[in-house]
Amino acid sequence: MPAPAKPAFDTARPPGSTRTSTRDTRLDVLRGLALITIFINHVPGQIFEYLTTKNFGFSDAAEAFVLISGIAVGLAYGSRFGAGKRLEAAVKAIKRAFTLYLAHMITTFMTLALFIAGAWLFHRPGLLCEINILAILTNLKEGLPALVLLGHQIGYNNILPMYGALMLMVPIILFLNRINPLLALSVSGIVWLLSGIYEIAPKNMLIEGYWFLNPLSWQFLFTIGIVGMMHVRAGGKLPKHPLLLMASAAYVLVSFVWVVGHLWSFGEVLASLGLPPVITGFDKTFLSLPRLLHVLSLAYLVINVPALSNLARRPADNPLTILGRHSLNIFVAGTILAMIGQVVLYINNGDQIIGPLFVIAGLAAQFSYAYHLERKRLDGQIKKPVIARGLKDMPVSVRMSPTGKLRDR
Repeated sequence: MPAPAKPAFDTARPPGSTRTSTRDTRLDVLRGLALITIFINHVPGQIFEYLTTKNFGFSDAAEAFVLISGIAVGLAYGSRFGAGKRLEAAVKAIKRAFTLYLAHMITTFMTLALFIAGAWLFHRPGLLCEINILAILTNLKEGLPALVLLGHQIGYNNILPMYGALMLMVPIILFLNRINPLLALSVSGIVWLLSGIYEIAPKNMLIEGYWFLNPLSWQFLFTIGIVGMMHVRAGGKLPKHPLLLMASAAYVLVSFVWVVGHLWSFGEVLASLGLPPVITGFDKTFLSLPRLLHVLSLAYLVINVPALSNLARRPADNPLTILGRHSLNIFVAGTILAMIGQVVLYINNGDQIIGPLFVIAGLAAQFSYAYHLERKRLDGQIKKPVIARGLKDMPVSVRMSPTGKLRDR
């Protein structure tokens, strides 16, 4: 995903401000598109699901979201990780990870409540056998602690734990990048490779297997985003060469033909080379190389093809920009709405009219919520300078009381 040449932190200026906004909105727009795609994919069985990116290439919205998040972290935390500020930046990253954990707990227990209520109210006990819920209900004594300790993840509720784990790695990534960007990429790449080869990942507590999205694998894509953004912020440029453009376009085209043409049998040819599955496979848990190269190829094209790059550069008040600007809130709302959609579709036996209608209504609700959040944000920006001017112009006789309240002497 694109990295702005001159990043700015102000997303918009209050009405009446003479200063123009210089924020590059491409990250917000692309993040908004990723959120829409994730929501649609999390309501499986309806027609819009077949129109999302996962049906046209090796990677999907999850890879795009993580790469964009890495770029955003480099933009937000990179300048704060100088000498004397590293502890402060590390604390902020840890706090963000805790916020993501709380958000995950909200979506997880809301999902449980929705599926249990749906099974009870509509007499559809089969709902309790969906998305890894039964393992909890049949063993509450171990199931609830497993949920809280992230040792069990309900289906479609597995992005935030991985993202939270990545945020805990941010201080390490930034520290290595300060020493040398190539060192950060090399260490990250080695961790990705070894995790994939030896299947090193957080294990589940109630069922066999690992986290659906292994943070030790996905951190490589996240690190690429951080290091790339830091490189650009330091005045560097990403390599641009006709051969790289041709190779990226060719790989995206091959991926398109492969997936659309259902040529998965060719994967056996790759497997016959004797290389580890993380190199030749298409596994999402360990972020196999074909998936990684696909999202990086797409990102390279978006960054270096002006038509694609400008297409993603929308005004600050564009609906997609606003949606992507409030990504965590929208992701939580979208996840809860998607779980409601799954219950609704299950109860109605996957009705092909109700499904698309629900998706449209769910997207409308998310955009409405995003606009609500944006109005609150802009109101806060307006009030701050007003309050500051009011205090500046206040008579000297006005003082603060010991209780913290204004009083007139």
